[in-house]
Amino acid sequence: MTNAIQPNSKSSITDVAGIKVGHFTDTRRPTGCTVILCEDGAVGGVDVRGSAPGTRETDLLDPKNLVQQVHAIVLSGGSAFGLETATGVVRWLEERGIGYDVGVAKVPIVPAAILFDLTVGDAKIRPDAEAGYKACKAATTNPPAEGNIGAGAGATVGKMFGGKRAMKGGIGTASIKLGKDLTVGAIVAVNAVGDVIDPATGKLIAGARTADGKKLAGTMAGILRGEALPPMLGGTNTTIGLVATDAKLDKAQAQKVAEMAQDGLARAINPAHTMFDGDTIFAVATGKTTSTKPANVTLIGALAAEAMAQAVVRAIRAARGIQVSPGQNLPSAADLG
Repeated sequence: MTNAIQPNSKSSITDVAGIKVGHFTDTRRPTGCTVILCEDGAVGGVDVRGSAPGTRETDLLDPKNLVQQVHAIVLSGGSAFGLETATGVVRWLEERGIGYDVGVAKVPIVPAAILFDLTVGDAKIRPDAEAGYKACKAATTNPPAEGNIGAGAGATVGKMFGGKRAMKGGIGTASIKLGKDLTVGAIVAVNAVGDVIDPATGKLIAGARTADGKKLAGTMAGILRGEALPPMLGGTNTTIGLVATDAKLDKAQAQKVAEMAQDGLARAINPAHTMFDGDTIFAVATGKTTSTKPANVTLIGALAAEAMAQAVVRAIRAARGIQVSPGQNLPSAADLG
């Protein structure tokens, strides 16, 4: 067993002051989107490790660029079509006078990232601007629901040997508090080509199944045995998420925290950051801590990676199996015991 921090099942990213989360789920397919609201503005950063990302407004988060704060982040299913959800979030924020003041208007800053879930059900059903708007209406400071909801509704894992051996993924969240002065939280939609491992035990909990679908086979174990890999289209997976803290950070520091948070994915997903994934992690700092001490970026980044790993595991444990078609089921970790 590793020295991983034992997760608090009641913790969530909304433990970070200044953060709200809302989901929209379209049960017809299923698919959906998740919005993380920072209505008072938050300093943002991003790190992209996968080779097939789908994003919006990530260039704006570069530390050398002008705008310093974001007002929401969107995580969505629907592949590139799902980027439309951010338009609905922008509309919701503008109606409330929230955004970057350009004199003649306040322009909401809403970066977004998408995952590929079009093979789960009818590909013509995907999240749109109205879905993003409804996710904002649903946003609260309460702990968000996990599993088959929002951006995790159509998520799957363990696809290296094909979709018929895959399992259900989902969305999860976690947070870690250090006293009264620092909180770091994470939320992640897990849609990886690789398997998911619980870092606290080192055990495989979801991923590629055996040919009969009854047991976990293990992607890396199959690769090491020399099992042939079927052709796969790039960009047909992707894990997307966000870490948040109440600390005061600048954009360069937020970017570093996002980079370190990616290590949480690598602890819990194997393989991660592949040619077939577009793994993207955002970081936001609300600055609402009561502490007057300078932020310790290394500490915050380390906690962000830990919270991210815990959120990945919670996404998988909260997921529930679904039937994609009459001949294809996607079982969950709970289904396989």
